[in-house]
Amino acid sequence: MSALPQRWATARLDEIADVRLGRQRSPKNHTGSRMRPYLRAANVTWSGFDLTDVKEMNFTELESGTYELRRGDVLVAEASGSASEVGKPVVWRDEIEGCCFQNTLVRVRPRHAVSEYLRYFLLSEARSGRIGQASPGVGIHHIGAARLGAWTVPLPPLNEQRRIVAAIEQHLSRLDAADASLVTALHRLDSFRETALRAAFSLSAPTKNLGDIARLADGPFGSNLKTSHYTASGPRVIRLQNVGDGVFHDERAHISETHFESLRKHQVVAGDIVAASLGGTVPRACLVPSFVGEAVVKADCIRIRPKVDVHPTYLMWCLNSPQAKEDAALRIKGIGRPRLGLGGMKLLPIPLPRLDEQRKIVARVEEQLSAIDALRTAIERAQHRSASLRRSILERAFGGELAPQDPDDEPASALLERIAVERATAETANGRRPLRRATVQGS
Repeated sequence: MSALPQRWATARLDEIADVRLGRQRSPKNHTGSRMRPYLRAANVTWSGFDLTDVKEMNFTELESGTYELRRGDVLVAEASGSASEVGKPVVWRDEIEGCCFQNTLVRVRPRHAVSEYLRYFLLSEARSGRIGQASPGVGIHHIGAARLGAWTVPLPPLNEQRRIVAAIEQHLSRLDAADASLVTALHRLDSFRETALRAAFSLSAPTKNLGDIARLADGPFGSNLKTSHYTASGPRVIRLQNVGDGVFHDERAHISETHFESLRKHQVVAGDIVAASLGGTVPRACLVPSFVGEAVVKADCIRIRPKVDVHPTYLMWCLNSPQAKEDAALRIKGIGRPRLGLGGMKLLPIPLPRLDEQRKIVARVEEQLSAIDALRTAIERAQHRSASLRRSILERAFGGELAPQDPDDEPASALLERIAVERATAETANGRRPLRRATVQGS
């Protein structure tokens, strides 16, 4: 930790707050006479609480006194399958009366610090990855109450903590407004893309069924091609994961040469169109790029090979148009896994102008979509800059660079001295040897 401003100090988190792990779940507590709502890690997000699914379990009167939340408690995600998700902090504001918490959360109850100050500090430590790096585990990563309690906290005077919180919230509120504008702009780009494709294929040209202008084949069903057949290398398998709206995603799956030879009738080659037959909005289509090499299509996709008077890129963009998706919706069958089968795909109406006009439409569409993609890239870069600015604001705040110091504030060292005296007095009264104050870096 870099040098701190005068009148600041460092402290262990458990010196300035009560740090406790939540109550463990047990089958015996699934029912009882004192059922209480409780929070778990799933209820804590980066942006606040998600209280749409709050569970209940039985707490004795003594347990309720121990685990019931109070206004101002900071709840921290104790465990996650992803280390980057450990440490998410949220301040409790009495959202649910009598609510308790489970042992996938750690409760930090400030005694000598401002709740929001600790919350923003822990947010900075989590977002930087420091808490995740200190959370061991295989499959599930845990920070634990003891490890979190020993975390080193930069401690300004109490009044300065409040000024820091106000400064952070002022800066973050501006970023929130900017981020909301960026999200709105991204949604508008989706609308622009749809408008461009709809306009491009609102033609007075003759219409033909897809099956009349291209050769279609679906992938092997049943036991002929399963994930158990995949190998580390060899010919490719084109799956749903590969197919975007006009984009081929290079997700890899392979089969052996021998297996490929048995499935040659399902082979796809560069220039073929592959369309998703299920999963999300269909058809979703893309061209097979040349780098794929030898490949077969899986059963959840359909191979489309245009005839000589059909431009492959024209047909691909036509299949991604709103009109094609609306026509496909009328032909989808099934409830659990709705599918646009081979028969339904063949019946899709395709406007088919002359080949030279198809090329002009492709050039116009790709020019418009390229401009939209460039704007999308610029917006996404702005979002990344915003995320970096958020981290920078928090780093500056806890280095004493965001809010002014006041020489009239009581130094944090004086607060820590009082805490040490209070703790020693309490431990002596309880017949225990007083503990020496220790500062442990938590990252």
